[in-house]
Amino acid sequence: MSKTEEKDGTEITADEINHLEMSRGERPEPSDFKFNFSKARDMFVLDEGGNKIKFGDIYKHQKTIVIFSRHFLCFICKDYIEDLAKVPLEFLQEAGVRIVVIGPAPNKFIQSFKKETGYMYTMYTDPERELYNVLGMKSNPQFGKGSGKNKHLKHGMISGILSSTWRAMKSQEYQGHVRQQGAEYILGPDEEVHFMHICENSTDQTPINELLQIAGVKPVSFPKDKPIIDV
Repeated sequence: MSKTEEKDGTEITADEINHLEMSRGERPEPSDFKFNFSKARDMFVLDEGGNKIKFGDIYKHQKTIVIFSRHFLCFICKDYIEDLAKVPLEFLQEAGVRIVVIGPAPNKFIQSFKKETGYMYTMYTDPERELYNVLGMKSNPQFGKGSGKNKHLKHGMISGILSSTWRAMKSQEYQGHVRQQGAEYILGPDEEVHFMHICENSTDQTPINELLQIAGVKPVSFPKDKPIIDV
């Protein structure tokens, strides 16, 4: 692979995405993917109790939407996970799909973040960001000029920063590295890659309904999406 090109014309090299070939937002044939799981599969994430879970075990038996989030005090991340929490369990069960969120924070913050967002599916953390680094996720302070295109962003810049600041004051602890950007994957079962997107900035998350569509899950009506009509 030399390089691929996203819809916005951004070139992505092999070094940046670690042996994977695809175009964002499309559903390529399995032969289009060349992803090297050799390093990532045996790396560990932490559950709420501090137990180590192999990354490869997360998607081994079932198709899984894996969201790598930003730090837990990020209002953009909070807005996104709040909407992810609205995906009905019956939609996932019907499609045989699960959702997993991984954050770059100490595992002791999992319980409080799930309570704040209403998210009740599986959540792990990678506090040292070792998995984030192996999978080529970016670390930069960029907010993103296209925040208006983010279908899950509920706050404006000022109100969002104030909200994050207030939560940080209450916590009095960092809940993940502030420069760390995230990514979205659809993996499994076994080492099959259905979709991958590495975020360029903090507002660059893949729309949730796009992930659901690719995973074969029924869409959800979000305020910024076009109305869903059942026929």
